[in-house]
Amino acid sequence: MTPRHRRLVLLPALILTVGACGPGGGYGQSGSTAASGSPAVAPSAPVDGSSGVSGQPGASSSVGQTDTAWGRIWDAVPVGFPRFPGSSPADDASAAPSSTRYAVSSNDPEAVAAWLQAGMETATFSTDVSGPLEDGTFTIDSRGDGGCRIQTTITPLGGMTFVTVLYGADCPIG
Repeated sequence: MTPRHRRLVLLPALILTVGACGPGGGYGQSGSTAASGSPAVAPSAPVDGSSGVSGQPGASSSVGQTDTAWGRIWDAVPVGFPRFPGSSPADDASAAPSSTRYAVSSNDPEAVAAWLQAGMETATFSTDVSGPLEDGTFTIDSRGDGGCRIQTTITPLGGMTFVTVLYGADCPIG
């Protein structure tokens, strides 16, 4: 099976409120990836073709792209993309562009970062982890074939941990 390329980027922006974060459907949000479970276990949902992720960039006309300081990103992540168990959407937590943003009701960003890193490595991405920074933030830079980059930022704030993903435009979306 050919490795898929993804890069998780979580912006270390301070997030003051989760706001009206309720359960949501939509592209890249699957109930199975947000199911509760032990965060010490690597994610079971791969980010490759076996989870419904297929095709090349631009294959899905329903998902747009946005230019950011980090680079061009998809406005969503593919179905099956690793998402920490028990998380809730937090798209309204920051005005900064992202592919996805969610909140975890845990103030253990190191455990969240380790779980997400394991998920990306299981999906055959190479990863580099930076952190913790002074504010407790971790960043996971993931690389795959064909220039696919994903950056994931894990930021603790007020008893919660926020995850922000920048899913590079050179990665397959589905």
